[in-house]
Amino acid sequence: MSAIESPSVAAGKAAAGAGPKRGPAPRPVADRRPRFSKAHLKEWAWGYAMIAPLFAGLVIFYLWPIVQSAYFSFTSWGVFGGQQWVGFQNYSSFMSDPQLPRAAWNTVKYSLIILAGIPLSIVFAALMNQVSGKYASLYRVLYFIPVVTMPAAVAMIWRWLYNGDYGLINYLLSLVGIHGPHWVSDDRYTVWAMGLVGIWSSLGYNMIIFAAGLKNIPRQYYEASSLDGAGRIRQFFSITLPLLSPSIFFVSVLSVIGGLQMFDMVLMMLGKTNPALAGSKTIAYLFYEDAFVTGNQGLAAAIAVVLTLVLLVLTALQFRLQKRWVHYG
Repeated sequence: MSAIESPSVAAGKAAAGAGPKRGPAPRPVADRRPRFSKAHLKEWAWGYAMIAPLFAGLVIFYLWPIVQSAYFSFTSWGVFGGQQWVGFQNYSSFMSDPQLPRAAWNTVKYSLIILAGIPLSIVFAALMNQVSGKYASLYRVLYFIPVVTMPAAVAMIWRWLYNGDYGLINYLLSLVGIHGPHWVSDDRYTVWAMGLVGIWSSLGYNMIIFAAGLKNIPRQYYEASSLDGAGRIRQFFSITLPLLSPSIFFVSVLSVIGGLQMFDMVLMMLGKTNPALAGSKTIAYLFYEDAFVTGNQGLAAAIAVVLTLVLLVLTALQFRLQKRWVHYG
């Protein structure tokens, strides 16, 4: 056999030698460093040090009171302190309270009134966006003043306006021949009167949210729809509402939470000696009575726990349902 290889065999060996070598790929330089290096530990330490004050405040002022209230709801308190474990007795007493049905209905009705004010906020926000020039900021400030006004001052002003004998509202109604009722002395009207005050107080905040949402809607959508013959009403329901739905969802969640916690208006607008107070109490007012009037801390803690659970369930339900009607982008 000849020692001289054929050209084809030599070419094949050369190609095989020139090809890529098989084997494990070299590890990147960054992967060769230890996972828990000093630089990583120092970075984590600084990160946790920055969030430590906020985390401590969250635990001390939010999480720990929730845990403590949950524990107190299973105890009975004496007049001079001291606790005794009573199990679910406080929850049973709260559920069998004869004031609970009326208080729960007043709370739900007030929350529904606040939710009914959301369309009004959208209309005012749309009108506000049409205002331009030097008076635009003035209008925004005027509408936002009720949000930053002290609740006590708001209650005193509206209590005078609602007065059945010399209030301004009944005086204006008398000019057109209508005899106004006693708005804050008759439990048939108290919740409606307080609901209107709630709408007035939250109007400025809701307008700011909706005005920001309206400005984020591209104008090209309106221009394209107008070329297709869509009017303002069709544009509102086909463009504005769908693209404003994230803001509506946000405001509705806050409105439900605020409505279920309604207490200050009942205390300051009606007063403890008002004959309409018995029929105008809310769940939050029942908590106030048990905690600070009768001194039944355990029952008050049980009411707070139940109200918190109701808020969590309703908020979770709202987040679940928002997938069907809220449009992002």
